[in-house]
Amino acid sequence: MKINDAIFGAVFALLGAIVLVDVQGFPKIPGQQYGPAIFPGLVATGLIVCGLLLVFYGARHRAEQPWVRGGDWLNSRRHVVAAAAIVLGVAAYIALAGWLGFLLVAPPLLLLWFRVLGVRWRTAAIAAAGTSLAIWYVFYKLLRVPLPWGVLTPWAF
Repeated sequence: MKINDAIFGAVFALLGAIVLVDVQGFPKIPGQQYGPAIFPGLVATGLIVCGLLLVFYGARHRAEQPWVRGGDWLNSRRHVVAAAAIVLGVAAYIALAGWLGFLLVAPPLLLLWFRVLGVRWRTAAIAAAGTSLAIWYVFYKLLRVPLPWGVLTPWAF
């Protein structure tokens, strides 16, 4: 899939403008000409400039480059279903993880993704369980990222 540079440029410029407006509320450091807003402000300014350059380039080459052109994969039902499963799976994780918990949502979600992507049942089940436990161990135990426990909160350790 190809999206015209002008669209991405507009998104980047808008994001930069939002950040630039937001950093204006950062506290000032007494006696200093710069504060905590300086680096995010510089990055936001760079995003705006680069975004506007992309808008200019994309609009200038509009005749040869349509706004959006679908890729060959859009003609394959299998690929479209796999892409939709990934997007819907992420949305389902966001909706369910806080309520059910990571350890109850991740394994079936990974199993679904593995199956949609063509992995055999046995391999997919083992990989989904093992990957979920590995992710939980690395993030929750080693990195101390607070993954949601959901209904398993009484047994959290």
